Amino acid sequence: MQEQLVQEITRLVIAQLDNTKVIESEYMVPIGISARHVHLTREHIDILFGKDYQLNKKKVLMGGQYAAQECVTLVGTKLRAIENVRILGPERKVSQVEVSQTDAIRLGIKAPIRESGNIKGSAPIAMVGPLGAVYLDEGCIVAKRHIHMSPEDAKQFGVVDNQIVNVKVGNGRGGIFEGVQIRVDQSFTLEMHIDTDEANGLGVGKEGRILIK
Repeated sequence: MQEQLVQEITRLVIAQLDNTKVIESEYMVPIGISARHVHLTREHIDILFGKDYQLNKKKVLMGGQYAAQECVTLVGTKLRAIENVRILGPERKVSQVEVSQTDAIRLGIKAPIRESGNIKGSAPIAMVGPLGAVYLDEGCIVAKRHIHMSPEDAKQFGVVDNQIVNVKVGNGRGGIFEGVQIRVDQSFTLEMHIDTDEANGLGVGKEGRILIK
């Protein structure tokens, strides 16, 4: 009983210090473990795979995105490389590479933690395909942990787009993910995205009961 009281007081103190909203209900939220992947422009697809090459869909994802069958090799400093890195479609206006911190260390680069699309001043990286190679002066990041939600989900949780929350994970080893960004769009389905490092750190599987704090 005393231990439960201490835990509850600790929770309330953390919530007060973080100035975040506490939601008392728990929900089953699918957890998507995001492995390393790349987004490519039309120009870079042409260089890597040939002019007017069309990516082939392997798996449909939320928000009109899909995992392509095609992969590339990432090359960092001192020619350190990671092979078979999945391409996500459709084409983008700017190419971007998303890796974990472990991947960044392996590649010998310093990739900043950023929201997807925010690549200004990020790490340089090279990509090699079957027909060519592309060097990005900037474009490699470690994706900031986030939760995709529809407007209806956001209303149920009592959160808004771009709000930063803490998330308690009750499965695996258990723990709290801080600084989780809420991303709301009508095309999104409810899913929290973390990378392989984060998932391994807390023993997280593909689905878990979480509490947004």
